[in-house]
Amino acid sequence: MSEVSQAPAETPKIRRFLKISLIVGFLVLLNYGGSLVVEQVNFQLWPEHEHLMITVLWFAIVVYVLWMALPFVPGIELGLALMVMLGTRGVVLVYLCTLLSLSLSFTIGRLIPLNGFARFLGWLHLYKAQDLVLQLEPLNSEEKLNFLLRSAPSKVIPFLLKHRYLAIAIALNLPGNALIGGGGGIGLITGMSRLYPFPKYILLVSLAITPLPLLLLAGKLPV
Repeated sequence: MSEVSQAPAETPKIRRFLKISLIVGFLVLLNYGGSLVVEQVNFQLWPEHEHLMITVLWFAIVVYVLWMALPFVPGIELGLALMVMLGTRGVVLVYLCTLLSLSLSFTIGRLIPLNGFARFLGWLHLYKAQDLVLQLEPLNSEEKLNFLLRSAPSKVIPFLLKHRYLAIAIALNLPGNALIGGGGGIGLITGMSRLYPFPKYILLVSLAITPLPLLLLAGKLPV
């Protein structure tokens, strides 16, 4: 008989609220820190500042890659600042950095053990989600997919699972996708799901994030 965590009769709502608020507060601080970086990158480079340009550029690139890899953190502002700073070369640079960030978030997701993620869900008192993850943990990719298709409570989820590559491509291009995890969150969950082989994922991402850079390079959008 499999062990499945049992939710208490009354969920401690205050404790759940405080824990979720702690996580949200941490993400807000990250966003605020990122905004400060954007302001630094956007400062006017007068001739006397030229010696700082390379340092600022490398700092912004490292922050952008790490920032984009984090869930629920919008990195487009810093990416746009780099594009404005470097022009056409910035478009190519931001594209490559975005590809690196989404690969990093996917790899981190692959390294996170599902039973550890289940404990995190239990810490948040999300017991139904915890039980689902515990049931998925011992299954291989095909078994996970079949289990989710059988257990999905609505017709929408099976549709998304059957068209999961298209769903990821659309999610990455949705305006305001930071609300559903952003590029970093999407990559993290995609890696944790074990439903996407890395070569197919990286090919998917490299194509999915192409439209905006192409429009910018073609001059259809201002840089």
